[in-house]
Amino acid sequence: RNEMNDEINRINQVLPTITGEETRAIQRWMRSVIDRLDRYKTEHKRVLKEATTLLELALWKANLADNGGVEVETGGQRERQELRVTSGASIVINSVLPFLQLME
Repeated sequence: RNEMNDEINRINQVLPTITGEETRAIQRWMRSVIDRLDRYKTEHKRVLKEATTLLELALWKANLADNGGVEVETGGQRERQELRVTSGASIVINSVLPFLQLME
């Protein structure tokens, strides 16, 4: 990341000394790279949100299975919700997310 910032700063110092069409071509290329990076970041956030939801549901399902599978038909809706809250998903997700998030 620091190498990339150093390179960008170096390019920014050299660009003003270049004249004509070369400068405009480089600027167009840089804009296209920045636009692509922005799209990739947006897509990463969408995929991360989806993965977090799937992880939470998987932990809930595992918690339900560990507790003998609470039946909805026998009035188990409240128990199912309680198991979702107490599944430990928030702890696991908070421990996993730092490894999946992009550094800013």
